[in-house]
Amino acid sequence: MSTRDETWRALYRLMLVVRETDRVIGAIDGHWHPALGEEAVIAGCYHGLRAGDVVAPHYRGMLAASYARGADLRRLFAGLDGRVTSHTRGRYRSDICGPFEAGVIGLYSGALGPTLEYAAGAALAAKLDGNGAIALAVFGDGSASRGNFHEAVNLGAVMKLPVVFVCQNNQYAISTPSGQEHGGSIVDRAPGYGIPGVRVDGNDVVAMHEAIGAAIARARAGDGPTLLEAFTYRLGGHMSADTAPYRPQGEVEEWARRDPIALHEARMAAEGVLDAPGAARLKEEVAREVALAMSQAREDPMPGPEVLGVDRVFAGA
Repeated sequence: MSTRDETWRALYRLMLVVRETDRVIGAIDGHWHPALGEEAVIAGCYHGLRAGDVVAPHYRGMLAASYARGADLRRLFAGLDGRVTSHTRGRYRSDICGPFEAGVIGLYSGALGPTLEYAAGAALAAKLDGNGAIALAVFGDGSASRGNFHEAVNLGAVMKLPVVFVCQNNQYAISTPSGQEHGGSIVDRAPGYGIPGVRVDGNDVVAMHEAIGAAIARARAGDGPTLLEAFTYRLGGHMSADTAPYRPQGEVEEWARRDPIALHEARMAAEGVLDAPGAARLKEEVAREVALAMSQAREDPMPGPEVLGVDRVFAGA
């Protein structure tokens, strides 16, 4: 079991990977969906899960979730560009569908809401198998307005499935502010399903990780789902190329002062967990790791017709 200091440093490192990955990919892909400002939600959710657990991540965090589950960063980057070295040999993008062998469920339908139902199904399988595994569904505030949300949470509640639902509420569904998306608080829906609802400061990675840990412990104990609303903010646009002119500049600046990485750095320094030189060294280490993985991935070969599986489809012809 890791100590508090080890956990705090691991959470910090994972947040750095999320941010550096966003920076590197965003510089070459205007369609990349960055998680600037939301790193604490991602790190808090996916760090420290068990091998048999299953996650259904939000697309804003899919690659980082796969990395946290043990996927190789070079192969994940290769998946962004359709390289043959990717987990799917170039068949689909790794920021949409993570490697299933790492326990990551992707956005197979191309839509966001169904992943909640995939997670509920995975939780039902875990309950039937009795293996003690849990499923974790992470989704945006926009997805919380879809019917899939009700169906998945209701099924989980009725059957007491070992699943945790986390709304990564960054307050914007593309360009629509949350006040125009839904009436009332998302977390306040939980009592209607008969399950606990917890609102968490999504910019506090320690609070986030502890809240997730409590919800997971409850699920493993057979007490059913928990609905968490991680309240955070998307500092960048919906995509890297989106300058987000629809947002008040003062709003962005206010949230930038609550940068989750800076907040955690200050906490660790105050508690003697990691000083400023140590933080700088870790940033350099992560930057080298990400740069090397991207450089290698972009030199990997593109797939040929062999990845289409034609040889298997027509094997008996």
